[in-house]
Amino acid sequence: MTHDHALTRDSDPVAWPMGFRAYTGHGGLREHGDDISIVASERPATSAAMFTRSLFAGPAVLLSRAHAAGRNLRAVTTLAQNANVATGRQGEENAAEVVRRVAGILDIPEGEVLIGSTGVIGRPLPMGTIRAHFDGTARRGLAAFTAGPLDVARAMMTTDTRPKTAVRTVGQARVVGVAKGVGMLEPDMATMLAYVFTDAELSPADLDGALRAAVDRTFNCLSVDTDTSTSDTVAVIANGAAGPVDPARFSEVLTDLCLDLTQQMAGDGEGATKLLRVTVGQAGDHGQAKRIAKSVVNSPLVKTAVHGADPNWGRVLMALGKNTDDTDIAPDRVTVRFGDIEVYPEEPEADTLDRLVDLMRRDEVDIVVTLGLGDAEATVYGCDLSAGYVRVNADYTT
Repeated sequence: MTHDHALTRDSDPVAWPMGFRAYTGHGGLREHGDDISIVASERPATSAAMFTRSLFAGPAVLLSRAHAAGRNLRAVTTLAQNANVATGRQGEENAAEVVRRVAGILDIPEGEVLIGSTGVIGRPLPMGTIRAHFDGTARRGLAAFTAGPLDVARAMMTTDTRPKTAVRTVGQARVVGVAKGVGMLEPDMATMLAYVFTDAELSPADLDGALRAAVDRTFNCLSVDTDTSTSDTVAVIANGAAGPVDPARFSEVLTDLCLDLTQQMAGDGEGATKLLRVTVGQAGDHGQAKRIAKSVVNSPLVKTAVHGADPNWGRVLMALGKNTDDTDIAPDRVTVRFGDIEVYPEEPEADTLDRLVDLMRRDEVDIVVTLGLGDAEATVYGCDLSAGYVRVNADYTT
């Protein structure tokens, strides 16, 4: 691939970093709209990736893990609406064929292609329509690569209601992220698809370290429904077209970008009407802070109270109390705030309750807990629980 610049559609306000280009098209995975995407670097690149730890990880994850080990990925292809999981040997062969076809279109080695697949579990890919689609794409070649980041984010969507992109700069380089994911979200690295592309020049070790640090503080602090996906992936590809950048500064920028995508996914959770942030401070260590915060953000009773704008802090205390292995937590050391209003141990005055309800009606709700044990802190991200979540998932395959 030797071209002067990446192309982007005029309708897309977000441009790729130097040396990247992308394609989206309809491969028959869903009834309408683009469902296949490819993002590729026009020059060799350095990469880092992390994957779901699900015991039922799909063929896309297994194949991509092997390719990511080379740390030289330069292209990502995604199939939306079908996870290609629990599909046996044929599923493995189908994933490998998709990678082979994408590598052929780009004229790069198969080992430099990462594949993501997301959607319904247990159904084979419609390879007839996919093959016909790739045959047509191959005939058009790189002239078809005119998609922008928003186009790719839309093509990746399943039950998402809106595409998710984020852009940052570091030195002379740009960093662009695209992501999808609104359900089956309880990352144990990582239950969504999130790809980051940059023209910064970084060593494989620096890139890997930056990704792991970012994931720990962002995607692994995200939960919609406590269910860990079988399929999903986070990856960063750096092609160096803009020259070297300070690794420490890049790590900060990458974390900020990933936090942006994390909050977009939490706010778009299936059936969600509000973004819920839970911060636990004064914990004994970061692991405890994150664990306790997750117990609050994942509580169905807390989530429904947030949905109904009901300042029921008793549900937060319940969620804290079920962490029975954390025997160092003592009720007389704990404080709980909704926004800036303390609700425990000092119960709010009657005239403060109306302000609490108004606070709970906002699009973003913050719950803050202090444990009185140490200096560690963690913030996790989720959403309220509405009847919409049940409707989306009760009818997902029918």
